[in-house]
Amino acid sequence: MAVLNPNNWHWVDKNCIDWARQYFQNELTKLKIGGQDEEYFCEISKVSQVDGDCEVNQRKGKVISLFDLKIVTMIRGHVSGKLPFEGSITIPEVAFDSEVEDYQFMLSIYKENKELSEVKPLIREKLIPQLRQAFQRFGKDLLTEHGNDIQIPEQEVQSQYTKGNQHESFANANASAKRESRARDVKSDHTTCRTTNSTTTTTNVGNRTTLHVEPRFNASGDDLFLALTEKPRIMAWSRGSADFSKCSSGGIIVEGDQFGLFGGNVLCQVKKLDSTKRILEMEWKLSDWNFDGSMLSVELHESPEHHETTLQANWKGVPVGQEERVLDNFENYYVRALKITFGFGAVL
Repeated sequence: MAVLNPNNWHWVDKNCIDWARQYFQNELTKLKIGGQDEEYFCEISKVSQVDGDCEVNQRKGKVISLFDLKIVTMIRGHVSGKLPFEGSITIPEVAFDSEVEDYQFMLSIYKENKELSEVKPLIREKLIPQLRQAFQRFGKDLLTEHGNDIQIPEQEVQSQYTKGNQHESFANANASAKRESRARDVKSDHTTCRTTNSTTTTTNVGNRTTLHVEPRFNASGDDLFLALTEKPRIMAWSRGSADFSKCSSGGIIVEGDQFGLFGGNVLCQVKKLDSTKRILEMEWKLSDWNFDGSMLSVELHESPEHHETTLQANWKGVPVGQEERVLDNFENYYVRALKITFGFGAVL
């Protein structure tokens, strides 16, 4: 990043959200508790969502990081040496001014029962503290990686004031990074490194990103799946706004069907429908997107002991800048509508 800023005096900022997504994908998937051959094992399998703001700024030589992120991680493992499970951990806010005890964690185990619930205390005791430390390292690593990009080199700065601020900013960040690096080296025998690709891609229509939400419903998995796939029920929760004119003649949508919702504001094409596994995949787009839509994958995970079903929704290919609009519409027109229409849960 080229900078023309005499003496590093003026405000300069750099958007680092793509780097943050890759950073958390790399760092958090190293975290685990137990081992594959032990009675209890849990690892972070991937980071499915990193949304919010993340940037590095400087003025008068002083470099700071500003970020406010929501992060969703997927977990998997086993209990009692053989019973596998999957789930998620949602962290609503990871911010530049968060202290180590400020982070909140929403833990979900899919298809939870009495046996699977045994892993929750272990996750809270051993995995969540690792997440807290990783989030505390992020701000320092962000400055170390990107702080130099928004300043001219220290040797080219004439002002002693800004040069002092510049030196102090990186001295503090580097010292903290070295301490964290030494701590990680001590623990390296207990972690395995795994990396995956970034969740943001660039296409001829701009950057795309992924989204992930997990609303819960007081309903069986079968009832909820029917509400999402049976045409009369779709017509009920969409307030009669569904258009099935391009669908097959049956009472349930099938693979290949195209339909519109909410007066044509949402357009869908079914790519996969598996009623046994309760999986629904479709191309999904808002009507004013002048390009191919995102892919929406819906999986239902029922927990009979808790009398509820978790709807795991994942979008791939959502245009950057449209995230809040997509999530707000999904919450208001899908989740709330399903709960109100069929009594599938309380509406806040």
